[in-house]
Amino acid sequence: MRILLTGSSGTIGTRLFETLLGKHEMVGVDIRQNKWKSELNGRTVIADLRKSEELAKLPTDFDMVIHFAANARVYELVKDPQLALDNIIMTFNVLEYMRKNNISRVMFASSREAYGNIMDSEAISEEMVRVENCESPYAASKISGEAMVQSYSRVYGVRFVILRFSNVYGMYDDSDRVVPLWIRQCIKGEDLTVYGRDKSLDFTYIDDTIEGVVKAIDRFDEVKGSIFNLSYGDEVSLLSVAKLLKQLLHSNNGTIMKGSRLGEVWKFEANISKAKSLLGYKPKIAIEEGLGRTVKWYNSMIG
Repeated sequence: MRILLTGSSGTIGTRLFETLLGKHEMVGVDIRQNKWKSELNGRTVIADLRKSEELAKLPTDFDMVIHFAANARVYELVKDPQLALDNIIMTFNVLEYMRKNNISRVMFASSREAYGNIMDSEAISEEMVRVENCESPYAASKISGEAMVQSYSRVYGVRFVILRFSNVYGMYDDSDRVVPLWIRQCIKGEDLTVYGRDKSLDFTYIDDTIEGVVKAIDRFDEVKGSIFNLSYGDEVSLLSVAKLLKQLLHSNNGTIMKGSRLGEVWKFEANISKAKSLLGYKPKIAIEEGLGRTVKWYNSMIG
């Protein structure tokens, strides 16, 4: 297929872009060039998807759009909710670009943030999203995106698959997300701040995420109209992640405990049985191995 990938210079976008190059004809679009893989820049259109006129820069002969572009830091969107509106505008503009150019397949990257905090269930399945559980502007932007995709399916015949990611970590990430931030702080000997003593989330190594995305692409026509959790399927406390990273980096720095920040989900474990059954998705990298791989990559690329 000929595929347009938005957000192609981001963490997940970069890994997916390079993975799909040998299988499909790929074009990326991002607001910035790729800092990790310069060879991808020759296949990337630089455009601001918040501006509908910028999408006129794009070719139109695609079989599928994979829409990953988003402002994805939950607390940053709490501080500046305009960033959440940007997400909604980008999704609308991408869907309008598809409608106007008769592109019939879209894959939309959503998030486990859409579930909010559901306390009466051990593993969260896809049908459990409720608007009243929305914790943050970021979550609202993803729920809005899912609703927009669904509406374009019903009204304009756009076929879709929605993927809900959960705490993806690994290569191509030097942001202030918790794993790369704590790696840097361990290296510098700085104390780690944990927001929420009981905070426990479902961390997913990036290659497991990419495997799920590729399987969804391969089986798109079989599973169209579906929503999938793509995560490891096991929750781990932030305190455990901090401890593992300190061990891996031989760091004696301390841990500072603070309350959970406004707008953040503090408990999540995904039920991934649907992805296993319909996609053949089988995550392989547990948190211990995944953090080890991440530290090794970070040291080789940045350290």
